[in-house]
Amino acid sequence: MGSIYLIRHGQASFGADNYDVLSPVGIRQSEVLGMHLAQLGLRFDRCLAGELRRQQDTAQHALAQVQAAGIEVPRLEIDSAFDEFDADAVIRALLPALLPEEPEALHILRNAKENRAEFQRLFSLLVARWVSGNHDTDGLESWLGFVGRVQAGLQRILEQAEPSHNIAVFTSGGTITALLHLITQMTATQAFELNWQIINTSLNQLKFRGREVALASFNSQTHLQLMKAPELITYR
Repeated sequence: MGSIYLIRHGQASFGADNYDVLSPVGIRQSEVLGMHLAQLGLRFDRCLAGELRRQQDTAQHALAQVQAAGIEVPRLEIDSAFDEFDADAVIRALLPALLPEEPEALHILRNAKENRAEFQRLFSLLVARWVSGNHDTDGLESWLGFVGRVQAGLQRILEQAEPSHNIAVFTSGGTITALLHLITQMTATQAFELNWQIINTSLNQLKFRGREVALASFNSQTHLQLMKAPELITYR
């Protein structure tokens, strides 16, 4: 059987003008991941990332550590199928209808860094509306459209894979959530309950035989736990 390793990006710059940049912690998480992969002696036949900077930079920092250990790494391929859904677009499209129930929502979202718990609560509400399909908006990628995009990316990988290939996909939490939904057939709501638990740079392993895919492990964070540095365990 072959393996696909879904790797969430390192910590991004939450609350900054440009979220799509790894924080210093995110860079360190990526380097620790790479050292862990090298210690495992894991050799990848293909490495892919989405188009987002945080995904590609996580891959570059991690794979540099693997290469420094004398293990050959393949060229990083880019496939937009593994991009995260546009969270900002979801918020902009669905927030107006939520304001009558949550009059402080705009202030909280504009000051997310100082209101992390409330931001997460509101974001969860907005995502639940998006996933329901009852609030689809012109110009906004729907949940079903997002799932279809991710599924097409997975199918392309499977079509090109050899039976024993090890494949790394550096991606994001929402993309991993969509794949959990597809592979385990859990509901979208259940999948997003798991989404909120996905650690930055965690490893999620899929096993495949032909077109058949199964979840082998979820949210492995051993590489970070072994560092005994709690600040490396982050969720956003």
